[in-house]
Amino acid sequence: MGRATKRKKEFEKFGEKPYTLADAANTISGFPKTNFDETVELHFHLNVNVKTSDQSVRGTVILPHGTGKIVKIAVFCKGAHADQAKDAGADFVGANDLIEKVAKGFLDFDVVVSTPEMMRDISKLGKVLGPRGLMPSPKAGTVTTDIERVVKELKGGRVEFKADKQGGVHVGIGKRSFKSEQIVDNANRLIEALNAAKPASVKGALVKTAALSTTMGPGLKVSV
Repeated sequence: MGRATKRKKEFEKFGEKPYTLADAANTISGFPKTNFDETVELHFHLNVNVKTSDQSVRGTVILPHGTGKIVKIAVFCKGAHADQAKDAGADFVGANDLIEKVAKGFLDFDVVVSTPEMMRDISKLGKVLGPRGLMPSPKAGTVTTDIERVVKELKGGRVEFKADKQGGVHVGIGKRSFKSEQIVDNANRLIEALNAAKPASVKGALVKTAALSTTMGPGLKVSV
């Protein structure tokens, strides 16, 4: 058995006890420091049968304090929509010219938004955007004619959540530099959105377990 590192030993004092959201947010401020501003993440294990299509869980939520991350947005659109995208703060805006650029390997963005009319042309980028989870989709709210609103929401802290094949949901809800109250506010907003997305066929509580963690820290069991 390998020796426990100094960092791991420091984490042992936090134990396996369940925390309230407020206590967990306060506790992570006492984690050993790192040389970067860690992301604070909220992880859920859901009470869903992942093998049935009527129990899929997916949605978006605008976090009141944002994520602390600078989000680069690429928008595929034409005409007046292009002007709206630029005015709203999109980082890259274009139509076939942007499609060609991405096809050649340009991927310096975090989110892709598209108007419905551009989706047929963007489909040729499926093998490039799909594996990276960047393909725009109506379910994620990234295929829209309301370009200005969506770009502003994404810049302001809108995040997507989606249950994976193990029934887990993992979302970054801020940075360690955030105040604990901001972490709690963001966490509560995400929990509300998650419960609102509960499938009608799910009996009982949607969330089985939840944990709050930082990029380099342990998961603290949270009672939600």
